[in-house]
Amino acid sequence: MLWTRLPLYCHSKPSTGGWKPLRFDGGAFHLRGTSELARAWLVLRLCAWPSLVTHGLAFQAWSQRLLGSRLSGALLRASFYGQFVAGETAEEVRGCVQQLKALGLLPLLAVPTEEEPDSTAKSSEAWYEGNLNNMLRCVDWSRALVDTSNPARNSLMQLRVTALTSIQLCKELSAWIQRPTGSSELSPERLAEAMDSGQNLQLSYLSTKQNQHLQASLNRLHRVAQHARAQNVRLLVDAEYTFINPALSLFVAALAMRWNRPEEGGPWVWNTYQAYLKETYTRLERDAEAAHRAGLAFGVKLVRGAYMAKERAVAQLQGKEDCVQPDYEATNRSRCLELMLSRVSHHGPLCHLMVASHNEESVRQATKRMWELGIPLDGPVCFGQLLGMCDHVSLALEATRNHGGYKQRRHASGSSTMWRAGQRKDGNDARQACLKGAVPKGPQVWGSGKSLEIVLGW
Repeated sequence: MLWTRLPLYCHSKPSTGGWKPLRFDGGAFHLRGTSELARAWLVLRLCAWPSLVTHGLAFQAWSQRLLGSRLSGALLRASFYGQFVAGETAEEVRGCVQQLKALGLLPLLAVPTEEEPDSTAKSSEAWYEGNLNNMLRCVDWSRALVDTSNPARNSLMQLRVTALTSIQLCKELSAWIQRPTGSSELSPERLAEAMDSGQNLQLSYLSTKQNQHLQASLNRLHRVAQHARAQNVRLLVDAEYTFINPALSLFVAALAMRWNRPEEGGPWVWNTYQAYLKETYTRLERDAEAAHRAGLAFGVKLVRGAYMAKERAVAQLQGKEDCVQPDYEATNRSRCLELMLSRVSHHGPLCHLMVASHNEESVRQATKRMWELGIPLDGPVCFGQLLGMCDHVSLALEATRNHGGYKQRRHASGSSTMWRAGQRKDGNDARQACLKGAVPKGPQVWGSGKSLEIVLGW
């Protein structure tokens, strides 16, 4: 993601002047070159063809066989890859960042590495150790790509926990966490102590091999957080599937015990909350209050979520209650947004929020509420969109010089770009079903990025 040149630290003060709503009229597109707009239009038209996104990897394989890897790769780079990915090498990423810095935007990098629930389990620690090295390198890139002359300006980076630990272990831990009696062996304090000391953590209900993998995973998470803190890079931990989110939240809570203390200038580790889940508001309220009682800073990335189709399919297959809200009106986004903005207005620099949204109304609502609550323009609230998407929203935020706006930027291969496009389509297909009949359709809701967001958005 990219963000405007605003510090994250602030103290609340009354807003001055009248409310001036953001203008999403596309006027900011004059900042883009003709070739960039032509590519965006081409990708938009291609994304309007659902079969292409659904079977993107198959089309890519067919293209390589027919045209050869070199020509096929060139076509991909001129279209999808060039639109949504910053690059594979440091030089490519740096060039992309320089272009966007000219527009007043700065990067939030993400390493696109994760395990899928139905993927083959990794058999050794080597894969996770390789991902650790990529994460550490991404931390270095995140810091190097930001102007370091301002000590208050910190970089942000996205962290995927399942790149550093197995989904199977997360399933096991989540199952124990969700038991009615819980587990006295699982606590953020105990995991934080194991991270700091490096001593082996032995859980009675895990096998010897699982305990070894857990300790190695904790060490990897600790190394990333430690290196990120040293480089002044804040980590935004991704939410994933509901059946492993309890374990992910436990890991985040353990990291927060060490790195979100007020004396650290935190929060350095943020968690992600998916507004389309029924439990999100209650969980967000509980976690915010727990952080406050513990005297910890609290960082939140608020998203719609991208796994609705699979979540519903799994719930139906297992005969469980659907964890996804039935329609748009029932989603928790507005309530979660109000909760977090209220806490930001009361707790200032100890509470940070990213509103990760491609929805014009959500962004407009958030900026207006910030003005009403007196949250300062250089405060700890920022906005995020994916690289290559909803530029009219990102540039409108930057044009006001009022709000930090980020774009998520991945450095990835072409195949992972097409795979992720299909993943985003699954989430948006489910959202369209959720929205059907609940929200009036048209540009007043989705804006000029409607078709692109439907196919590839969060």
